[in-house]
Amino acid sequence: MGVEIEQVLVECQAAVAPALRQAVDTLPPAMRRIACYHFGWTDEHGDPALTPGGKMVRPVLTLLSARAVGGRLADAVPAAVAVELVHNFSLLHDDIMDGDRTRRHRPSAWAVFGVPAALLAGDALWALALRVLADRPDGVRLLTAALWDLVDGQAADTDFPNRSGVTVAECEAMAAGKTGAVMACACALGALTGGGTPHQVDRMHHMGRQLGLAFQLTDDLLGIWGDPRSTGKPGTDLVNRRKSLPVVAALNSGTGAGTELARLYGRPLAGDEIDRAAELVEIAGGRSWARERVAHHLRTARESLGAADPDPEVAAHLTSLAGHLAHREH
Repeated sequence: MGVEIEQVLVECQAAVAPALRQAVDTLPPAMRRIACYHFGWTDEHGDPALTPGGKMVRPVLTLLSARAVGGRLADAVPAAVAVELVHNFSLLHDDIMDGDRTRRHRPSAWAVFGVPAALLAGDALWALALRVLADRPDGVRLLTAALWDLVDGQAADTDFPNRSGVTVAECEAMAAGKTGAVMACACALGALTGGGTPHQVDRMHHMGRQLGLAFQLTDDLLGIWGDPRSTGKPGTDLVNRRKSLPVVAALNSGTGAGTELARLYGRPLAGDEIDRAAELVEIAGGRSWARERVAHHLRTARESLGAADPDPEVAAHLTSLAGHLAHREH
């Protein structure tokens, strides 16, 4: 990532961080303790911690989208905070559903505080997001629509392991809801609070959805071939026999490798079988297909951004950020 976009990220993160802390501080004590741990601000005892938190990608998209349509960064901060709260609500629940005991290089919230408490903390973040946007009914409508799609995508992702067959189209629809919906909302909220026209809000929404799909595909690649030292948690996708996009593409490839992978996925994997499953996904073309789809969604995102008639300098920042997010090491 270039120095200029790094500076833009730092500027956006610095604008959101204090407002996010201020919002979380209004939570009831029990929920605040879990939320502060999850965000990396404290340890499990409530003492200050130096654990790096998330990169606040979605809030950055919100702020840049506001600036892209000629708005002020400060006007979009509440929307950016709401988006980050919703994103972390989904992470708290997602870790429970996936059984992931690690998040950002340390135990996940449910592994420390228990499942019921972590579930409630996630619900509290969602409620807080609505409170932050309470004076923008149009923004609340965007946010609740995104939640609808997010839950639908998560439900499909949870159901897929129980099904013998999942099509690529079904898996892409799941990703559009699970990941694309919140990124689309982040960009649309930015354009809305930045004073954009309905057309600009629509085009920025579409850009965010396409970027979300590229981001999810990259996440899926990292879930199979990523380095745990970089991702912050061990690659559990194959261990959990998750039907991610590269896996589903391989299973539907009509190849011998796809048939062997389907047999492996019919029972729990252990030891060398996990490495073999990764190898089969690649032989069946799942890895190359996913990379091609990343490129496709990035192209479509750029086209949608251009159709929003954005500020050229901010558009360049958004394009650079999109490329970075979609080309993380895999």
